[in-house]
Amino acid sequence: MNIDAHQHFWEYHPAHQTWMTTEMHVLRRDHLPAELRPLLKAVGFDGTIAVQARQVLEETEWLLQLADDHDFIRGVVGWVDLRSPGLDGQLERYARHPKLAGVRHVLHDEQDDRFMLRPEFRRGIARLGEFGLTYDLLVFPKHLPIAVDLVAEFPGQRFVVDHIAKPAIREGQVSPWREDLTRLAEFPNVFCKLSGMVTEAKWKQWQPEDFHRYLDIVIEAFGTGRVMVGSDWPVCTLSGGYAATLRIVVDYAQQFSAEVRDDILGGNCARFYHLSPPNTHP
Repeated sequence: MNIDAHQHFWEYHPAHQTWMTTEMHVLRRDHLPAELRPLLKAVGFDGTIAVQARQVLEETEWLLQLADDHDFIRGVVGWVDLRSPGLDGQLERYARHPKLAGVRHVLHDEQDDRFMLRPEFRRGIARLGEFGLTYDLLVFPKHLPIAVDLVAEFPGQRFVVDHIAKPAIREGQVSPWREDLTRLAEFPNVFCKLSGMVTEAKWKQWQPEDFHRYLDIVIEAFGTGRVMVGSDWPVCTLSGGYAATLRIVVDYAQQFSAEVRDDILGGNCARFYHLSPPNTHP
């Protein structure tokens, strides 16, 4: 089963998606499951992980409702306030839902680069394991050494790096991203999403081979058993179509055995997020 491990939905409102600049005008509209379903089918993918884009509890509730209504949404990475004294109540409420797979915070937008090491945030991370929830690390390369410190504190918590940590692909840079990502990959509880690359390249001017050395570095660091393909739809449409974006990793994976390809294109995602088969409850 092929699974897109990272995509978003939203009902556009200027006050909600303030991060969308004028050059991102193609994103400034609703992006909903009815639009994504045929795109998935056309590329032979069976399901997705819907990831939060707003840091409000209503976002988590909305995504879980979409997942109830659409079987192809296999899991949800929502948002809860990890710093809140009421965190346990939030987790007890939402973790009951069989499709809540994990949570995320938009760390790379925080002014404090060491935000993830604040005591109240770390206390929140410590609570996730009890509820069987993963944590998505949305960071820039500069945050990777800090993420190493966070992950080292929680060896039993499952983490996944979003968008290969957004290296400077358009500039062709690999260091110190390569070295810092390799350090993070030494922790066996950390996975990595092969996603978000096209928007770090020159928009609509890239070739698939532009990403190969970055993919080589990630595979060398994490192996083939801890990586998963993701589109970052609809954000990817700033730089490339849905099918072309996924084909970067799908075609790259052809060098591996059928078993390894299946892992990269869906199996690793299903294992990491503990996904249940369609139409069943854990």
